[in-house]
Amino acid sequence: MSSVRKTETIPQWKQDEVDELVEFIDSFNSVGIVGVAGIPSRQLQAMRRELHGSADVRMSRNTLTVRALEEVDDGIEELTQYVSGQVALIGTNDNPFGLFKQLEASKTPAPINAGEVAPNDVVIPEGDTGVDPGPFVGELQTIGASARIQDGSIVVTEDSKVLEEGEVVDDDLANVLTELGIEPKEVGLDLKGVYSEGVLFEPNELEIDVDEYAADIRAAAAAARNLSVNAVYPTAATAGTLLAKASGEGKSVGLFAEIESPDVVPDLIGKADAQLRSLATQIDDEEALPEELQGVEAAPAPETDDADEEEQADEEADTDDAEDSDDDADDDDGDGGDGLGAMFG
Repeated sequence: MSSVRKTETIPQWKQDEVDELVEFIDSFNSVGIVGVAGIPSRQLQAMRRELHGSADVRMSRNTLTVRALEEVDDGIEELTQYVSGQVALIGTNDNPFGLFKQLEASKTPAPINAGEVAPNDVVIPEGDTGVDPGPFVGELQTIGASARIQDGSIVVTEDSKVLEEGEVVDDDLANVLTELGIEPKEVGLDLKGVYSEGVLFEPNELEIDVDEYAADIRAAAAAARNLSVNAVYPTAATAGTLLAKASGEGKSVGLFAEIESPDVVPDLIGKADAQLRSLATQIDDEEALPEELQGVEAAPAPETDDADEEEQADEEADTDDAEDSDDDADDDDGDGGDGLGAMFG
């Protein structure tokens, strides 16, 4: 018995559909597969209208979708692993993170039917159900909810988990949830995977807190800047800070060494004046003092510009020089005494 070799003939309408799908895939920067199971056609149309302008959805037979993905190749054929069940192609010129965020935001609560798998734990919350006393209290107890009749109404006495994630909803539970208006699932386009710029992304890789991520980036940038300043490694971002820090340190050295530089002289005079006033307050006999120093109070040491410049440096950078200069001012009090003695002489 000889075997007969069969050659598959693709109907023209199928080839036309594949060509259209290929054109759809090629027209977007990012292409993904979304699940559409359980979405009523009217709601699906509303979702497509909502996405108009930012993304487009294209539904077709799974076999033709696979064929189109394989025909495009370039790595996008990796999406074929998600073509199972009720799915559709989605294309966008947005990045995958923006697409995922938009799809998640468009999901809406919906009731769950008997036979469906719970997407998360189903909990009946504590409180008054608003249902008059009757057989419904028994239905609640049957599904595992803590319920009783109280003050003329059926009350759930505590939060009651009646089904765990992954378990199948039975008729009794579905009826109770419907009666209470509890909608434990979300209906929307469920992104299975998306291919963009040579990279395949899955939902768990796209589900990030954008604000937290941005905060992490800012913290990392600040840490890098601190490292650059502390290591005295100049970059475009830290050169100004390093120059300001060096200027402040140079000024502190000038004050300590009493170098009569034009930039330091005003601070040296202020420092000497503060020392002079400090000594004057320690003399009990005011008449022994020149008239301009009688009744004066000790003036605080003048603030130098280096303190302001140090504030521009990173918080982790060494800024002890400004404190050292204050200590030096106290150490030099004796020098100020010579000037006072000369004035009295």
